[in-house]
Amino acid sequence: MLPVLIIACGALSREIKVLIRANDWRNVRLECLPANLHNRPERIPAAVAEKLEMASQGQRILVAYGDCGTGGQLDAMLGAYGVERLPGAHCYDTYAGESVMAALSEHEPGTFYLTDFLVRHFDRLVIQELGIARHPELVGTYFGQYRRLVYLSQRRDPFLEAQARRAADRLGLAYESHYTGYGSLETSLVRLIEPADTANTEETTWAH
Repeated sequence: MLPVLIIACGALSREIKVLIRANDWRNVRLECLPANLHNRPERIPAAVAEKLEMASQGQRILVAYGDCGTGGQLDAMLGAYGVERLPGAHCYDTYAGESVMAALSEHEPGTFYLTDFLVRHFDRLVIQELGIARHPELVGTYFGQYRRLVYLSQRRDPFLEAQARRAADRLGLAYESHYTGYGSLETSLVRLIEPADTANTEETTWAH
């Protein structure tokens, strides 16, 4: 059985680790890139490519990213390696599904989304990284075109729910929550990982 390496966005780390344990994927190893790359999405393809270059041969490699704002550049890079990623434009699609995200966007295009990870790290990734802690007036600059905050929750957690409400208040946005669970993250990983259990080395080994 070939080992499997998942190169993932740090925002999916906790959930992927839970799924690895739940599915008893003993041949799967996870390596994560910093979640704050999403503030500079043009850097994501190069960061993933560096991980691919450092990876050893004789294993199946999966990339747990959506397009994540790279404008197709991530897919173009992955195509050269023959490596597959999660479906969808971003992790919101992975959790909520593309049809639900399309409906939410159509109802209110000016929507800012949070997941469990983003709620837990809101202060660091939004308030600190965007400079709002030093310059509160930047809230209007970054979020002036938004009207609501939608929390796409993976777990029913009253503490995270309260934190998400506080985030909406801090940004001056209306608040909504939608429970998604893990959505298609598990089904996508099962589809991408489990065929490797029966494939032979020549079929699944990627090459530079």
